[in-house]
Amino acid sequence: MSSKQLKRSAKDKYLSPEEQQPKIDDVRKLIGPIADKLPVLCSDASISRYLRARNWSTKKASKMLKETFKWRLQYEPEKIRWEDIAHEAETGKIYRANYCDKLGRPVLVMRPGFQNTNSTSGQIKFLVYCMENALMNLNQDQEQMVWLVDFQGWAMASISVKVTRETAHILQDHYPERLGLGILYNPPKIFESFWTIVKPFLETKTYKKVKFVYSDDPKSLKIMEEAFDLDKLDAAFGGRNTGGFDYQAYAQQMKEDDIRKSNFLDSSCASPSHPSSILSESHQSESPDLDHDSNASNESGLSSGEEATHSNLECIDIQVQELSFSSQDIQVGEAAVAKQVK
Repeated sequence: MSSKQLKRSAKDKYLSPEEQQPKIDDVRKLIGPIADKLPVLCSDASISRYLRARNWSTKKASKMLKETFKWRLQYEPEKIRWEDIAHEAETGKIYRANYCDKLGRPVLVMRPGFQNTNSTSGQIKFLVYCMENALMNLNQDQEQMVWLVDFQGWAMASISVKVTRETAHILQDHYPERLGLGILYNPPKIFESFWTIVKPFLETKTYKKVKFVYSDDPKSLKIMEEAFDLDKLDAAFGGRNTGGFDYQAYAQQMKEDDIRKSNFLDSSCASPSHPSSILSESHQSESPDLDHDSNASNESGLSSGEEATHSNLECIDIQVQELSFSSQDIQVGEAAVAKQVK
C-alpha cells in the first residue's frame, strides 16, 4: 500500500451527529442553490453518505454529489422498467431476495457464474435497476443493503474487465455507503488469490464489510446464522428455504414494484420533493454550474488521493495478468472490486 493510502486509512474517522451537521451544512453551501431543488439527494442522510465516502472532506463530497446529479440526469435510472431488462434477469444472476437480514436490510443475491448476455450496457442497466429497486424497498430506518454473492459456476475467464470497471464506478461513485454487508459464498481458490492482490487497494471500511463463507467450514457458517433467519435464507446459502429463484414469480413482483414507482412518479411529478422532476428541472438551470464547480475544484478532475487510486487500478491490472499467467487455465481477470474514482 502506498504512503498516501496509509495516510488516508489512518485518517478514517467517526464524527458524532453534532460534528457531522456543520459538515453537511458546508456541503449544501458548496453545492449552492441546486440543493434546495434536490431535497431528496441533498437530505442530511444522503449528504452524510457522500461525506463518509470521502472521509468527511466537504470539497470532495460536494464534487462527488454533483457528479451523481449529472449522472442521474443523463442516465435516468428511475425510468428503467422491467421490460427494459427482463432478458438480463432470466438466469437469476442478480435478484432481490424475498427476505431481509436480521437487521431488516434488503438482500441482493448475485450469481456472476450465471451470466447470460454479452452486452455491457445491458448488464449495467440491469445492475442499476436492481440497485434502485432494492433502495425503493428499504425500511425507513435503513439505508444499507446486503449482497450475497454465490460463486457457483464462476470463472475469471468469463468476467469482462469493462463491465467490472463500470460496475465499480457506478456502485462506489453513485451509491456510496449503501453496502452494509457483503458475503462471498464458496469463492474458488483463484478468487482468494485475486482478493489478496486487490485488498490493499481498498478502503479499510469497505473490505471489512466483506466476509468469506464456506459451506464446509462451520466457523464461517456462523456468519450466516448471525445475519439471517435460516428458515428464510436460500438453501443455496445454507438456509432452509428451498424455493430458489422463480423467474416468472420474480417478474411479476418487479412489475408490481414498477407500478408502485410509476404511481409515485405520476403523483409527485410536480412536487419539489421528488428527485426525478427536480432533476429534469435542474438539467436546464443548473448543469452549467455543476460542470464549472467540478472543474474548478481540480483542473484534472482528480484529487491527489483519487489520482493514487486511479494509478492503483493499473497496478491491479498488471498483477492480475501476472496471476493469470501463473494459472494457464484462467485468462486475464478483472478489477472487479478495485476502487475507481472519476
